[in-house]
Amino acid sequence: MKYDVYGVGNALVDIQATVKDETLESLGFAKGAMTLVDDAMQAKVLSEIDSGATNRCAGGSAANTIMGVVDLGGNAAYVGKVAEDPIGKFFLSDMRDRGVAIDVPPSPEGDSGTSVILITEDAQRTMLTNLGVSIALDIGDIDEDELKQSQYVYVEGYLFSGEQTRAAAIHAIELAKKNNVKVALTVSDAFLIDMVKDEFWELIKGPVDLLFCNEQEARSLTGEDDAIECAQVIHRHAASVALTLGENGSLLMHDGQVVPVEGVGVNAIDTTGAGDMYAAGLLYGITNGLSWKQAGHLASNVAGKIVSQLGARLPRSFTSDEVTSMTE
Repeated sequence: MKYDVYGVGNALVDIQATVKDETLESLGFAKGAMTLVDDAMQAKVLSEIDSGATNRCAGGSAANTIMGVVDLGGNAAYVGKVAEDPIGKFFLSDMRDRGVAIDVPPSPEGDSGTSVILITEDAQRTMLTNLGVSIALDIGDIDEDELKQSQYVYVEGYLFSGEQTRAAAIHAIELAKKNNVKVALTVSDAFLIDMVKDEFWELIKGPVDLLFCNEQEARSLTGEDDAIECAQVIHRHAASVALTLGENGSLLMHDGQVVPVEGVGVNAIDTTGAGDMYAAGLLYGITNGLSWKQAGHLASNVAGKIVSQLGARLPRSFTSDEVTSMTE
């Protein structure tokens, strides 16, 4: 196979900044939530933070995961829409410089999407997302010739919040099934379950081979409270389940077996991208010969590295020996 993973998501440039609680309160946003904002509000937010204290990188949930797969030594491709503006050019060069294959024509109109991530002293992140032209992703951007050369297609749940991006996501899933490529879906955020719960369940009962979710999302999906029971309910339909439990680790369900994975003790300063990087570690592991237990350990370790730093990107690529050490 040419690729381990083919990712589909909203292409955004992440702009991270550490702020005081007072700044968050003055802007009027709930701590820890993801809010969609318009151009004017995003401009206001950027004016409220110190540009010298920001960090930027190509982002969006699936893009973070795909970058993680490559940084661990895997091969990956990504599909997302940007504009022909400086932000879009930065996104494409940032992805390609790390070794991700991306060849979606930029949109000649509009602005590229951004996600401003405000991080408070308690390590909580509040995301303010302006989707820009990322919502212009359509079925024509999905390259079947590239997709069919992948072990997994990884689809970002956020795509289901828009009609056109939803169609692109469904098209990618259909092409995957047509070409015997496995499908991984991340729920992305509990608020999406209120919008598209029935559709998520149709996918879980149908084409999805591996579902990623956190404890809150699993409870919203299943109506159950206990994490193991949540995972078991989902596993009755999906071949594999990865349910993250924050500092308590995660639960993997595969072939009818529960695989508990302990958490990694770290000093958390920014939880941005923890779930995305967990998915990167697990997907890299199961597409590169690791057992589910080993892949879970790798996922937990790289997620731990992410929360102990600012931003959703690993600081560098890892050697094969370093990757092996994180699987034990």
